Amino acid sequence: MVNVRTALKNGIAQLREANVPSFTLAAELLLLHVLSRNRTWLYAHPEEILTDGEEQRYFELITRRAAGEPTQHLTGKQEFWDLEFEVSHDVLIPRPETEHLIEVALDRLALRELRAGRPQKSAGKGLRIADIGTGSGCIAIALAKELPAANFIATDISPAALAVAKRNAQRHAVADQIDFREANLLSPVGAEQAGPQPGKLANNASRDVHESQVTSHDSRLFDLIASNPPYIGRREAPSLPREVRDHEPAAALFGGEEGYELYADLIAQSARHLKPGGILVLELGHNSLPAVQPLLDALAWTNVGITNDLAGIPRIIAAERL
Repeated sequence: MVNVRTALKNGIAQLREANVPSFTLAAELLLLHVLSRNRTWLYAHPEEILTDGEEQRYFELITRRAAGEPTQHLTGKQEFWDLEFEVSHDVLIPRPETEHLIEVALDRLALRELRAGRPQKSAGKGLRIADIGTGSGCIAIALAKELPAANFIATDISPAALAVAKRNAQRHAVADQIDFREANLLSPVGAEQAGPQPGKLANNASRDVHESQVTSHDSRLFDLIASNPPYIGRREAPSLPREVRDHEPAAALFGGEEGYELYADLIAQSARHLKPGGILVLELGHNSLPAVQPLLDALAWTNVGITNDLAGIPRIIAAERL
């Protein structure tokens, strides 16, 4: 017979011994998940007795967390932008620092309207927005909740990730706003093999055709393109926490050997698909800025700005299309 207080105490002790980060929070979240209760109830009912099934399930989850499995995978959910998202091994777990991308995107859109002498489009009417590498769908869905009249395209190279994103969009009642498409950045998966080989003169024209299949016949389609691309270098893999290295999808983590290799294609494609005055907002890795910022020094871009996260790390880079 184990009560809530004892179960939580023992769970915390096991996770602390296993050197699990934020072990108290993890033990609480797992117990809340098993009991389908909130934190207020948990601490108001310390003498409540767990059933045999609840006790067994809880300590099974504690054992898995102690072995390195992320809490979010065990509960199947993560909060982002005050919304609860389904997560799985198929998608990157949404991070708090990505909320800066939402803030910058909304601020840039409002500022663009003010500069043009127009009323702020608070509902996003007429806006077309792309979320590249959508994963769980957290960026597109958060923006859709803030801009209920805007329309979105959200791409990902992983069909399994898109399935999760679609369920999240349905959960938050924005599925009608978002068109989810399987694509490599803005190019349909496999399009690279369908056209001429790299280095041939026709390659750029062919790539534009394939990208337009994802967007529309008008390649200058979007008011905003947002992306949290893979930005960890493969050489950094041994130093990653085991929760990340062993359990999150490699395709969503690694952006090449150095980590910033995808930005060049992403920025070049965005330049072709943003309307004049359109906004590009990208999340950065902790050491990506020196490699990425020069890519926005081209004549196509203006009003380049950097936003630091709460740790003072350059986290978001934004620019406008001329």
